[in-house]
Amino acid sequence: MTFKLNPTETALVLIEYQNEFTTEGGKLYEAVKPCMESNNMLENSITLMAEMRSKGCTVFHVPIAFVKGHNEIGAGAGILAGIAEGKSFESDSWNSKYHPSMEPAAGDINVQGKLGLCGFHSTNLDFLLRQKGIKNVVIGGFLTNCCVESTMRAAYERGFQVYTLKDCTAATSVEAHEAAFEHNFGMFSTPTNSAEVTAALA
Repeated sequence: MTFKLNPTETALVLIEYQNEFTTEGGKLYEAVKPCMESNNMLENSITLMAEMRSKGCTVFHVPIAFVKGHNEIGAGAGILAGIAEGKSFESDSWNSKYHPSMEPAAGDINVQGKLGLCGFHSTNLDFLLRQKGIKNVVIGGFLTNCCVESTMRAAYERGFQVYTLKDCTAATSVEAHEAAFEHNFGMFSTPTNSAEVTAALA
C-alpha cells in the first residue's frame, strides 16, 4: 500500500506500553507475549518511534493507571472489572511505568487521564492533537481488539485520518489480533505496518 504522510501533521499514538503488558513480571505479560512475539511488536514499535521522532512527527504516549483500590472503576463485568480484581496498572507502581525502551523523550507528549478503553474519552488527547495541528493519527499498542480498536474508532469519528499498525499492536491471542485487522480495522482506518509508515514519511 502506498500513501504519503506530512510529518508535521502526523502523530504516533502509543497506547499502554507499560510494564504490565510489555515486560516479564507484568500481570498481563504472559497473556500478550505470544502475540508480541508473533509480529515482533515491541521491537518494531521502538524502531518506528525513533524513526517518526527523527522525521519531525509528534509522539503521544497514552498510559492507563488507577489509584490503589481502583475506585475509579465502576464496571461489574468485563475487562475493566478484571483489571480492578487483578489490581493491575496501579499508579506509582513498577507495573504502570513505561517499558524502558518506550519512555517519553523530549518533545513527546504524555496524555493524561486514561481510565477506560478509549484513548479519547476521559483524556485530553483530542485537545492535544488539535493544538498540534495533527491530521494523521498512527496507532500502536495494547490491546488490538480493545483499547487500540476503541481509540481507532473514536479518532475516525473525530475526522482524523487513522492508520493502524499490524506489527506494532498485540492482543491476548494471535487469533483475536488477526480477526480485528481482518474484519474491523479496515472500516475505521488504513491498516498498515511500520515499514509502510516509514516509507510514507520519506
